[in-house]
Amino acid sequence: MPIVRNKKIEVLFTAKQIARRNHELSEEIALGDLKNILVISVLKGSFVFAADLIRALHKAGLTPEVEFISIASYGAGTSAGEVRLLRDVDSDVKDRDILLIDDILESGNTMKFTRDLMLSRGARKVSIVTLLDKSMRRKSDINADYVGFECPDKFVVGYGMDVGHAFRELPFVGVVTGDA
Repeated sequence: MPIVRNKKIEVLFTAKQIARRNHELSEEIALGDLKNILVISVLKGSFVFAADLIRALHKAGLTPEVEFISIASYGAGTSAGEVRLLRDVDSDVKDRDILLIDDILESGNTMKFTRDLMLSRGARKVSIVTLLDKSMRRKSDINADYVGFECPDKFVVGYGMDVGHAFRELPFVGVVTGDA
């Protein structure tokens, strides 16, 4: 069990498993009917996954443009879950095929908001790819089109995901289990 910042971390998905799954996802996406693709990475947690997946998409023969969006979701243990836009994309999405990339799909509120926003702006199609899916936590009627891994109902870190801005740099996804 790795020790990082004096914390024990149980590895759920290794760097090797993630790399292999990114390759598989890129092949699945390349077989789809997406055209004139605009990849939109939902910041901050998806930045590592998005970077690796975009490179894998290139190897699979796709040449998407890339944008970033930042969405804040309030309500994890507080209120009903207000979602708001913090940083918007610069590109026009009208008549584009959008591939939304997120690190983890839990309640679905953020992805539903973002998907609906892109569709309201005239996107031809919006597909969702997520590294981790916590379907047992879903509150919105939304599912990912492409899923890296089903995730247990645990708070995960690594591969871009953090707790208090720590552990994003880890090449794997894990769970902090306690002090070392």
